Amino acid sequence: MKQIEVAIMGQSYLLGCPDGGEERLKEAVSKVDREMCAIRDSGKLKARERIAVLAALNLAYQLTERPAAAPAAPVAANDADGSPLPSPEYMDQLIHRLDQALGNDGHLI
Repeated sequence: MKQIEVAIMGQSYLLGCPDGGEERLKEAVSKVDREMCAIRDSGKLKARERIAVLAALNLAYQLTERPAAAPAAPVAANDADGSPLPSPEYMDQLIHRLDQALGNDGHLI
């Protein structure tokens, strides 16, 4: 597993990433960054933790709006822009890695 440095809302994080998963992780980071920056820029929230929780809820809600892929489907579903959706297992791993990266800042979930 390699580590890559990413930035979310202007703050750098060092995240573990499985070999070959760099692009998917960067896409996920980009979506989280866009969502968090949009919430911050709306001016309604200032605390990073609250922004992160709201962004996580917004992204999770967007995922629940999509039709579920058939359990036996070998190809993952795609979102509106054609990007593949991550599996629930991948999302659990990503949340765990983000929790580790946040360290003293607290957990997202």
